[in-house]
Amino acid sequence: MKTSIHTLEVWGDLACFTRPELKVERFSYPVITPSAARAVFEAIYWKKTFWWQVTRIEMLKPPRYIALRRNETKDKVPAGSISRWMKGLEAPAPIFTDGDKALLGTDQRGRTQRQTMALKDVAYRLHARMMPWPEYEDSLTCMEVQFKRRAGNGQCFSQPYMGCREFPAYFRLVDPVREPSSPHPVEMDMGLMLYDVFDLGKKGSWDDKPSISLFYARMHAGTLDIPEYASSDVLKCVEGEVM
Repeated sequence: MKTSIHTLEVWGDLACFTRPELKVERFSYPVITPSAARAVFEAIYWKKTFWWQVTRIEMLKPPRYIALRRNETKDKVPAGSISRWMKGLEAPAPIFTDGDKALLGTDQRGRTQRQTMALKDVAYRLHARMMPWPEYEDSLTCMEVQFKRRAGNGQCFSQPYMGCREFPAYFRLVDPVREPSSPHPVEMDMGLMLYDVFDLGKKGSWDDKPSISLFYARMHAGTLDIPEYASSDVLKCVEGEVM
């Protein structure tokens, strides 16, 4: 089924697209990942009737790193506890990051400092198309019109972000024909890059456990072409092994 390519220009002051092999001390890829790009489109418009296939990423500014040291909590609140708090079934029990032993019950503080190698002053052009599920193909035109209206008006369901929620992303809808892009002329072989954390080809995969996929990322003249998720160029995790 033929679908249109939609283009967004996104930018932000800071960004961090964490390499998965560096879990605690975050280190960003030099460019936005397909999963982060997909999340930008979904923040503007998404329904369970389709999913976004990112097709191309253009880097408009050269990658520049900045070292950040942030305070982070050592623990996290279980999702089940949050649900019970919302329903009033039990009193909220916040995580205290600072305090004395009488408050915390221990000499160990609830926070720790971690290093982040983030990007600063980033800008990209993201290209993606809607992939409707078979039973909703007749609604594709209507869904595309809704996306264009929302993106053109600057509307979004949630604030898009550059990898981390504390790094907001700003966006505008672009017509590539009227506004041709000028990517930063850079050549990069980035090796294996995270493609996504969900099984995009499976309906309802957002309700399942994460399914990691990777692809070999080569940027030519500031442009990173993204293979189709169903392509053999995308390495998918099957029962704990990358296939």
